[in-house]
Amino acid sequence: MENPTFEESLQELEKIVVQLEQGDVPLEKALDAFKRGMELSKQCQDTLAKAEETLTKMMTETEEEVVFGESEEA
Repeated sequence: MENPTFEESLQELEKIVVQLEQGDVPLEKALDAFKRGMELSKQCQDTLAKAEETLTKMMTETEEEVVFGESEEA
């Protein structure tokens, strides 16, 4: 199976949360769902961290990374 998109992972995580909040899930299934939810949460956090890193940097014409928002004047 290919890697799900951020949106797909988030949607699956939301379904798991709703399922667990209802409380009518057998313990073993609830534990499996919780474990899967933690995996999805980490995937989403990693994706967001990478996106934030990308958005806070920009490349200069000489291919040097510059933190977004920093002035070139020192």
